[in-house]
Amino acid sequence: MNINFQYPIWFIGFCLLAGLTYAAILYFKDDTFKKKSTWLNWLLGIFRFLTVSFISFLLLAPFIKSLVTETKKPIVILAQDNSESIATAMKKGDSTSYVQALNTLSEELNEKYEFKRYTFGSKITESDSVSFNEKESNLSEMLTEVYDLYSNQNLGAVILASDGIYNEGSSPLYTGAKINVPIYTIALGDTTLKKDISIKKVYHNNIAYLGDKFSIQVDVAAQNCSGNNTVVNISKIENGQARKIKTEGININNNNFFTTKEIILDANQNGVQRYRVSVNRVNGEVTGANNVKDIFIDVLDARQKILIFANAPHPDLSAMKTTISKNKNYEVDIDYASKPKRDPKGYDLIILHQIPGTKNPGSSLLTQINNRKIPRLFVVGSQSNISAFNSAQSLLNISGDGRNTNDVTGIVDGGFNLFTIDDKIPQKLPKFAPLVAPFGTFKASPEAQVLLKQKIGSVETDYPLMLIGEENGGIKTGILAAEGIWKWRVFDYLQTKNHDIFDELLGKVVQYLTIKEDKRKFRVSINKNIFKENESIYFDAELYNESYELVNDAEVSVVISNQDGKDFSFTFTKTSNAYTLNAGLFPVGNYKYRAKTTVAGKELTASGQFSVQPIQLEVFETTANHQLLRLLSDQYGGEMVFQDQVASIGNLIVESGNVQPVLYSTSKTRSLINLRWLFFVLLFFLAIEWFL
Repeated sequence: MNINFQYPIWFIGFCLLAGLTYAAILYFKDDTFKKKSTWLNWLLGIFRFLTVSFISFLLLAPFIKSLVTETKKPIVILAQDNSESIATAMKKGDSTSYVQALNTLSEELNEKYEFKRYTFGSKITESDSVSFNEKESNLSEMLTEVYDLYSNQNLGAVILASDGIYNEGSSPLYTGAKINVPIYTIALGDTTLKKDISIKKVYHNNIAYLGDKFSIQVDVAAQNCSGNNTVVNISKIENGQARKIKTEGININNNNFFTTKEIILDANQNGVQRYRVSVNRVNGEVTGANNVKDIFIDVLDARQKILIFANAPHPDLSAMKTTISKNKNYEVDIDYASKPKRDPKGYDLIILHQIPGTKNPGSSLLTQINNRKIPRLFVVGSQSNISAFNSAQSLLNISGDGRNTNDVTGIVDGGFNLFTIDDKIPQKLPKFAPLVAPFGTFKASPEAQVLLKQKIGSVETDYPLMLIGEENGGIKTGILAAEGIWKWRVFDYLQTKNHDIFDELLGKVVQYLTIKEDKRKFRVSINKNIFKENESIYFDAELYNESYELVNDAEVSVVISNQDGKDFSFTFTKTSNAYTLNAGLFPVGNYKYRAKTTVAGKELTASGQFSVQPIQLEVFETTANHQLLRLLSDQYGGEMVFQDQVASIGNLIVESGNVQPVLYSTSKTRSLINLRWLFFVLLFFLAIEWFL
């Protein structure tokens, strides 16, 4: 500690001179104290000299500069693998003695260092308790976490206790976290290669479409099982029971065996389907826990049903059905007005071929599809009742009796913007064979967009040939004002040896008409349909008022039911303008949910389903990888010890000489005038002077 000044140090002489002058004038020039003894004058003068000199000295703004040294203990991290594979390889007594040894080591290190304990598996937790029940192992994430938290501190060493098995993340040898301290590893588990067959991996898509086939690839490994045969089984789990649907034999021909089997299954039932992949055990196999894996596949029924309702048989019907059915998401039926057999309520689009007709008006069907607001595509022809057609829709008005016709070709209208079409269509379509349209005047309403205009002979007109729009509260409607579209399909093939132009044109029209807008006022969603057993289930909900504005005034609840019929009730939490819910963890299985709320006395509901699949990663690899741990310790300058050598780690850290405390020096500056005791010194001088 030393004293510094903001002014030159020789200014202290002026302070002493000021004190001397003040004392001399007061006690030696003045006659007040001349009759007193000489020693009193001198004593009083000295006290006044000291007081004035010291006050003057403080005016020079002196400050004290001191150096503060702090000793920072090195940090030692103990990271314990808390996954299931650790417990699998340990007997109960071994587990207890290991945990006791670990606690003893922790007490020893805690006395010498700043000691931190972590457990890791599917998550990283700062904790000194172990349970060995985590479903995953991620070594690289643990090292990355240590680097992120302690790389800028006095980190001395890392102790990593693991069996070297990791099934999540990358190899810890190549992690981007370059920890510049020794890593000491505790090798746990059993490295003995036992007789074992295991399913290493099952590859599959999470989503399949109803009616399709999908592939499952199964990786099977076997150790020390040469000469044995086994079978891969695929079973479907329904109502808690396994029903075997496919089998595939395997001949194991060496002791280090690996093969991949591809199995094709049918997606014949919609919803989340649970399948069990298993391999039969062989005699002497150490465990069967890794012989079974359950997978979940969400089978979506994305198919849309389309009904072609015709006045009478016509080549157009076959041409349209063939083209539309090429899309696997469409299912097409044909029905006739003379003897209707289909109920329109199950369809997503109705194609009305020459309906209303002169003999078959189709009034009942039109009423049903209007009531249900089903999208429709009108095809007008020589058998159409033009007057009834004009009354059945509001997008196109045809003035004519329908008895006379025109041959027309199609020209693409450049102003159409509901969807895009291939650039070849505007070039090729005008050259296609002509269609047959009613003779008369055609006028489109403002709500319609014209896709094709009529070309009569060599004259291009503004008469619509094909148009699309919405009417009666948003019902999507399309109109083809001519028959004979089958000729376009044939002509397309004659010219190009394919049906691409025809398929593109009709496919885009059908796709637009079948797209459904979500106009529900109450919606509940989850971010996915298949969860792992260690993942929380999150729900989001939205509620709309009559103006389709987001509101959240009402309470929203949900009931989740498992496959045994047990219900779990929850209430959503309100956010700024919506709702959210964390339902937590659920056991493995299939679940359905039904959410509800009440608005203006009316109950609104939303429902769905999800599944929780097991995490079986820890049972598929049971042989400890001590070589990985040894390489990791060598790479970072540490050492590997075994389970019974835990107590030696403390000595290894000390003997390395790398784990040392760090001295942090801080320069501290403080103004001298802020020292309170100086006030009392000055007060003492003045008080003694006054007393004398």
